Amino acid sequence: MKEWHFGTAYELISDTVGDQTALICDGVTRTWSEYDDRSARLAGFLVSEGLSTESKVGLYLHNSNEYMEAHHAAMKLRGCPINVNYRYQEDELVYLLNNADAEAVVFHARYADRIDAIKDRLEKARVFVQVPDDSENSLVHSAFDYESVIANYDPMPRVNRKAEDLYMLYTGGTTGLPKGVMYSNGEHCAALCGIGAMLGTPVAQSVSDLSNCIAQTKDLGMLPRGLVCCPLMHGTGIWVGAMITHLTGGAVITVKNLGLDADLLWQHVQNEKATLATIVGDAFARPMLEALEKSKKDGSPYDLSSLKIILSSGVMWSQEVKEGLLNHHDMMLVDAMGSSEGNMGIAIAARGVPPKTASFQANEDVKVFDENDQEVAAGSEQIGMVATPSAMRGYYKDPEKTEKTVRVIGGIRWVFPGDYAKIESDGSMTLLGRGSMCINTAGEKVFPEEVEEALKSHPQVKDCLVVGVPDEKFGERVVALASCANHSFKESELIDHCRTKVAGYKLPKTVMLVDEVSRAPNGKADYKWAKSRALELLQS
Repeated sequence: MKEWHFGTAYELISDTVGDQTALICDGVTRTWSEYDDRSARLAGFLVSEGLSTESKVGLYLHNSNEYMEAHHAAMKLRGCPINVNYRYQEDELVYLLNNADAEAVVFHARYADRIDAIKDRLEKARVFVQVPDDSENSLVHSAFDYESVIANYDPMPRVNRKAEDLYMLYTGGTTGLPKGVMYSNGEHCAALCGIGAMLGTPVAQSVSDLSNCIAQTKDLGMLPRGLVCCPLMHGTGIWVGAMITHLTGGAVITVKNLGLDADLLWQHVQNEKATLATIVGDAFARPMLEALEKSKKDGSPYDLSSLKIILSSGVMWSQEVKEGLLNHHDMMLVDAMGSSEGNMGIAIAARGVPPKTASFQANEDVKVFDENDQEVAAGSEQIGMVATPSAMRGYYKDPEKTEKTVRVIGGIRWVFPGDYAKIESDGSMTLLGRGSMCINTAGEKVFPEEVEEALKSHPQVKDCLVVGVPDEKFGERVVALASCANHSFKESELIDHCRTKVAGYKLPKTVMLVDEVSRAPNGKADYKWAKSRALELLQS
């Protein structure tokens, strides 16, 4: 019997629906057979260069068909793809690739100068593959051209793989150095396959049953077409947007544009008949809503008839934006509560199902524990840390952080991603935010996300971040940075608006207007920038 493994699963899907579309990017389409063959040829090349089981392959790539091919190729040889943030500068790249023990790096040509500058500083990387793009940069010395590799190397023969093969995803590193979150390839593959049930397709109970389920999905005319709006280099993009779509036999649609162009995303929904779109909270949803409203006002609304689901993960997604999207199209909006360390629950909104912010139906096996490792009772208003029996193994080369995150309570192994929450009387979970960002003001704990959602409910606020700054009286003072549609209204108006949403001690003492709130490419908050900018503005 075959074991769960992404490499094996994708091969089985290719054998089942080989003539169906697997990849779409800017007009270039690959069938499942083409996808598998090109990935196998890249894998064959990597093996010829000495890579093998658990070899790490850095993917210094923006969204593209080649990203998915290289990702699949690493899995084929029982290696481990390493996600690389394409915004990283030289020192950051050196840290990440050395920390990951990367032996090969596949990179887009626009990043050729950076690779050329650092390749002699990399400890294990000895194979470099350059993917052509519109930059017209010449081939880095000693690097291999991607398309030449695909054309000249034989496909790697299929092999038996083990479920325990290492899979790893590096965290964003917005509050510190990025860390590799380790998983069993097979356990993670099975988990994502199960999550695919939200798409309404048959779910395989074993990898041997996968071909039959995919064939049923095809016969039902339900092979999904998933538009990945966020970067593949982050968990939401690669896991939710791409891998879940692939595990249901679907096509992954990507856009090469490096910035967020909401109109371009809706054009792809319309032109490629996307059934699923994956985003990261309001950072994507709000501009997309504005684009819908403008297109409707201009008399040329987008055709959204194919779209069934918009799925967000990673940050909270506001009620107001959800309601706005539902006004334009009848679909399901899924807000997934999770992180690189584990999936915790979901919230679903649709027409007739009122949207909520930060309120989730927790997974059956997810708990909230207080500081004494006691389970928090429903309706108690007690705040605790969310824990999940995740398959996460730990952090690569960081036993200290692993020990803090993975704990045994009552004989059960629990993973604590760092999120704080409370359990409501109806059993739902209200997410408060990350403990690492928690503000201690006069002995009271204030979670930035809660205050941010209160501010964003004001119609003039486009985006905001909340941080704590040193204060002689309170220890820390709550300060907000907000980008607004109109700069003419008073700071007190925003604070008064928050007063109707949160307790007095949570109110921002100061609200500072900025042209744009800084976020990572995946839409996650850049609190490091927010704190630095707040201190700068307060001192000016």
